[in-house]
Amino acid sequence: MTQNTTTGRIDWVDYGKGICIILVVMMHSTLGVERTLGTESWLHGFIDWARPFRMPDFFLIAGLFLAARIKRPWRSYLDTKVVHFAYFYVLWLTISFALKGPGMVSSQGLEHTALSYLISFIDPLGTLWFIYMLGIFFVVAKLAERLPAWSVWLVAAVLEMAPVHTGYLVIDEFAGRFVYFYSGYVLAPWIFQFADMVRKASWAVVVNALTIWAVVNAWFVFNGYATLPVLSLALGFIGAAAVVAAAVMLTRMNILAGIRYCGAQSLVIYLSFFVFMAVSRAVLIKTGIITDAGLISLIVTAAGVIGPLVLHAMVRNTPAKYLFVRPAMFRLKPDAQAGGSKIATTG
Repeated sequence: MTQNTTTGRIDWVDYGKGICIILVVMMHSTLGVERTLGTESWLHGFIDWARPFRMPDFFLIAGLFLAARIKRPWRSYLDTKVVHFAYFYVLWLTISFALKGPGMVSSQGLEHTALSYLISFIDPLGTLWFIYMLGIFFVVAKLAERLPAWSVWLVAAVLEMAPVHTGYLVIDEFAGRFVYFYSGYVLAPWIFQFADMVRKASWAVVVNALTIWAVVNAWFVFNGYATLPVLSLALGFIGAAAVVAAAVMLTRMNILAGIRYCGAQSLVIYLSFFVFMAVSRAVLIKTGIITDAGLISLIVTAAGVIGPLVLHAMVRNTPAKYLFVRPAMFRLKPDAQAGGSKIATTG
């Protein structure tokens, strides 16, 4: 395990989270542009290629450090692993509806808009569902702490392979994603050993392995096999391992530090990227200066990644820091050393 002595963070973990959050923003940006223009862009194939591993790796990394925290008393655990995410979910859900509410009211009426807002507390809003599910995953992992890990993992794997399609996002995403989060928790020692093995391996071996994986993953995706039971689970884990390997290689080369920074601030990006994505998409399409859907999608992706980081830098030392820092009044157990605040983080 290689730790950055300056920040105290593990660089390859931040690189991995950075890769994932950029892929998530790119997916939403591309699909949004395509939906608005009514045409498919040349980026569509790439986001399809990343689908098998994009969210599995994100959840796997989210569970990596759970072993060091799961023994905490329930009150402390709920504060950092449930209330923390609940605060940001409610805050940014409310901001989202405040921004799009006037349009919804004019087109669908006040009653429907209010109902949609309330329903979002039990059926999470599109781009915010990840942090909603994290809170649930942390609670389930804590409740299952005394059960044999292999039995919990087996049930989670069966749920992923079922597959479950109820139409209710919480149930469907729990069934499809919990196995990866739980694997990050119980397999953490082996994941870090794998990362260390990649760090020591020759460049040729790692590059060739990643190339083979990329081609094989593409073959399964574009031939329609990637969503089949068993295969989807296998591709999810193999893809997650590939992202870990790529993250370790970036750490070894010490390049593209921007990706690492995005990973360190992944929740900041996740919370607010939809604002910058929507605004940049609307401006680009309305002006018509650029007509290529793929290029528009790339620009919107950049806005969705960079915009939140700029916003965070602007507000972090102002009263508006509550956008990304949880105030003391929303803590179950105020931390005097941290001044009653905790910055948004998935770690």
